[in-house]
Amino acid sequence: MKIKVLLVDDHLVVLRGLRFFLNTQTDIEIVGEAENGQEALKLVDELQPDVVLMDLMMPVMDGVEATKRLKEVNPQIKVVVLTSYSDQDHVIPALQAGAVGYQLKDIEPDELVKTIRTVYEGEKQLHPKATSMLLTQMTGEQEKQAETSSVFKLTKREKEVLHQITLGKSNKEISADLYITEKTVKTHVSSILSKLGLHDRTQAAIYAMKNDLFQS
Repeated sequence: MKIKVLLVDDHLVVLRGLRFFLNTQTDIEIVGEAENGQEALKLVDELQPDVVLMDLMMPVMDGVEATKRLKEVNPQIKVVVLTSYSDQDHVIPALQAGAVGYQLKDIEPDELVKTIRTVYEGEKQLHPKATSMLLTQMTGEQEKQAETSSVFKLTKREKEVLHQITLGKSNKEISADLYITEKTVKTHVSSILSKLGLHDRTQAAIYAMKNDLFQS
């Protein structure tokens, strides 16, 4: 059984080049072509391809939106993004929309065929730059979660003191505002720094603002 492929790109030269090469593969059949995301969605319903080669930057409807809508209705269809963009603003949205493949247009023809076959078999196939972007994003999210989770170690009073610190108040002012002794304030400040792994109250204030802890 051949792998049915739908080509989506707003450049006719690209469409013709892809069709010409992929038609030389005995296990791949080009079932249709679309010049924008909206047209692609219509053809997907009619043709039910196994794999969609999706450009990102297109008129009417871009590849990210088309991928998202396609996957909502036809989750079994594999989407491979084929684009010129490898930055985080393009890679991450495309993968979040449901693409299981991400390749650049300067890809070797044989590597593109390998990508189509790989995603058809149920595996992801990403360009090294796309993989790097994905790992960077995942690492950043994990670090942010770890930072935020540290806040839960603080007691209610310690959070109140930390809030006062972000307002630039001295220990004496915090003492007056919270009706506790300066010695108690110092104890809370030391505990806050220890729990959050920080060195001074300036770092504590920056930490609180960076994590939007006291936004109204």
